[in-house]
Formats: sequence, structure tokens, C-alpha cells
Amino acid sequence: MANQLQEEILDQLPVEQQIQVLDFARTLAKPVGRPGKALLYFAGGINIDDLSLMTQAIEQDCEQVNANDW
Repeated sequence: MANQLQEEILDQLPVEQQIQVLDFARTLAKPVGRPGKALLYFAGGINIDDLSLMTQAIEQDCEQVNANDW
């Protein structure tokens, strides 16, 4: 399969577009985001009362389906 993809790219695309495909593939291969360990800095940053209000708002508003909406 890899050889078939490679042949198709080489046969059908000019060099400039082959370079674009390679750049895109390299971008896809890069890790995205941050490791979870880096987010521990934010732990405890929101007080419990605000978290409770957020939970209530999610439960009330986000679990409803509007059949007339797109």
C-alpha cells in the first residue's frame, strides 16, 4: 500500500506539489497539544462553587435537543 501511494504521488504530482504533500505529512506527524502533566499547574484554579454552577448549567442546557435547530 505504501509503495502504491508513493508511486501515485510521484507519478501524478509535480515536484512542487510533492513538497507540499511532504510538508503536510510532516505536520500531521507532529504531536499536538501538551502532555497532561503540564496541565497540573491549573489544578484547583476554579473554586468549588463555580464548578458546581458550571456543572448545573451543563446539565440543564447542554443535554437538551432542539429538533427545529439545524
